Amino acid sequence: MAVAFIFPGQGSQAVGMGKALAEAFPAARAVFEEVDAALGESLTAVMWEGPADRLTLTENAQPALMAASLAAMRVLETEAGVDLARDAKFVAGHSLGEYSALAAAGALSIADTARLLRIRGRAMQAAVPVGAGAMAALIGLEFAEAAAVAAEAAQGAVCQAANDNGGGQVVISGDKAAVERAVEIAKERGAKRAMLLPVSAPFHCALMAPAADAMAKALAEVTVRPPAVPLVANVVAQPIREPAEIVRRLVEQVTGTVRWRESVAFMAGAGVTRFYEVGAGKVLSGLVKRIADGATGTAIGAPEDVAAFRAARGA
Repeated sequence: MAVAFIFPGQGSQAVGMGKALAEAFPAARAVFEEVDAALGESLTAVMWEGPADRLTLTENAQPALMAASLAAMRVLETEAGVDLARDAKFVAGHSLGEYSALAAAGALSIADTARLLRIRGRAMQAAVPVGAGAMAALIGLEFAEAAAVAAEAAQGAVCQAANDNGGGQVVISGDKAAVERAVEIAKERGAKRAMLLPVSAPFHCALMAPAADAMAKALAEVTVRPPAVPLVANVVAQPIREPAEIVRRLVEQVTGTVRWRESVAFMAGAGVTRFYEVGAGKVLSGLVKRIADGATGTAIGAPEDVAAFRAARGA
């Protein structure tokens, strides 16, 4: 039975995430302290006390979600004896979760990852004026259908598939008017639901090009090591390990499609039957069950989750 550890992306954040872990385990506390030191401010205060709208700001949500994931990962290592190199076949993450996966697998230091995600969050927010872009979820269309809807709606503007989440859920992104056109076309094409999402910027589309440039510059200044286990990268849905390719794919990911459905399907096809979602929320665990028949998705983000994991391993 092969195992993969997967890491959530933006949208999974919630005020209070990681606090119980920090109170229960020194290893988790150490991660949060390291992130705060790297950023030169108390991100944990925002994470644990809010307000929610401040935590949801892209520049805060991205490093905060990584901190929660890495805190949970360190607890699994210290309390449950997890060794990724021995116990996992792959790691993967949804969008910013790819950075969490790389940090968990030792390719990036936690401090560098926190700073990179702060830069990434700010650059993505600054790439497009507020209100000029939009994202929408198309439910009930397969990826090829959703991509065709986006292409038809573009009409010279930007409109493209941003996230192929699986289970008939595709998120599109681009210029606001084009995305609004796509929502109407999707309804005509038989989508069960098509709705604009409450996001602050149009992520994972060509409008993010300035942010991709910013990440290329930022990543050139950090050390990237080969991860302990292969990363199944968002933009290729294939495993990668070589540092130069990791950097290249992280830059491409800013404007490219998050191929989550294909990534999970690849891991399942390679024998993975159990996916552990490490950090906040359980969005990815739900998607796993819709993508890979017979696979299980288990979220680990609180002390009781760690206890259940230990009990299952001991059984």
